[in-house]
Amino acid sequence: MNSIRNSVQLIGNLGSEVTSVTLENGQTLTKFPLATNEFYNSSEGEKVQKTQWHNIVAWGNKGESMAKTLEKGSEVMIHGKLEYRSYEDKEGVKRYSTEIIANSFFKIG
Repeated sequence: MNSIRNSVQLIGNLGSEVTSVTLENGQTLTKFPLATNEFYNSSEGEKVQKTQWHNIVAWGNKGESMAKTLEKGSEVMIHGKLEYRSYEDKEGVKRYSTEIIANSFFKIG
């Protein structure tokens, strides 16, 4: 039941190539930005496109599979969970990040 309490499903397009790094502990970290689009009509009757950007993160084999399968522009469905984190940048400024931790994906088209 806990897995549906924090559940996100997105369909969108990759905004850049997938990047993967192997960490000191041997685990693979994979990241890429995903753009989702919504369309609506403005009060003047014009069609408007609203784009949201999401930071996608995947670990281990899932990320390695994404890196092999996906490329910039690919349309993909991502299922995962929402995660917030904070960190200090190189200048010591506290930054905040919202990420989607991918559990599964499906390349469309």
